[in-house]
Amino acid sequence: MPTDHRSPVPARLTVLSGPSGVGKGTVVAEVRRRYPEVWLSVSVTTRARRPGEVDGVHYHFVDGAEFDRLIAEDGLLEWAEYAGNRYGTPAAPVRERLATGAPALLEIELQGARQVRARAPEAQLVFLAPPSWGELERRLAGRGSETRDVQERRLAIAQAELDAAGEFDVVVVNDDVARAADELVSLLAAPSSERTVGASE
Repeated sequence: MPTDHRSPVPARLTVLSGPSGVGKGTVVAEVRRRYPEVWLSVSVTTRARRPGEVDGVHYHFVDGAEFDRLIAEDGLLEWAEYAGNRYGTPAAPVRERLATGAPALLEIELQGARQVRARAPEAQLVFLAPPSWGELERRLAGRGSETRDVQERRLAIAQAELDAAGEFDVVVVNDDVARAADELVSLLAAPSSERTVGASE
């Protein structure tokens, strides 16, 4: 993706999803570091803040009542419950971004990606996959922030998510963060006609 801000890019919504522990946040952070012009939606969540996380940067942290209000007012493009917590994408910032003629990137879970596909069929869905199942297990175990029970629950969910990879337009393997970040940025900038057709199509 050229770093020249004058280069035209399509106003397309791109969704990045994949199993827990695959490195979605790491890849997105690398994209933002190398290509700061890439706009990423900040999700809302009822999950407790982890050490080092900043409200409004990593997530908008809200309580259950505020999340209920956003749902009732149709303020979320998508939302899902995952591992006992709820996550959602505020709709207004995404619509405002696309209205300027620039692309927008969402990093969300599988349930949310399916909702976006239903509500915005023109969106590009990208699945981030691990190099292997063993590597995914290692990454989840290495987090250190969750109990073994939570890790096992996440692994069970991750297996179901991996099985859904065929629903996505493109699969990117996260075997190298820099390479995966470059591939994601190229997908953000590519015309719709250059999209890779997924196995489900």
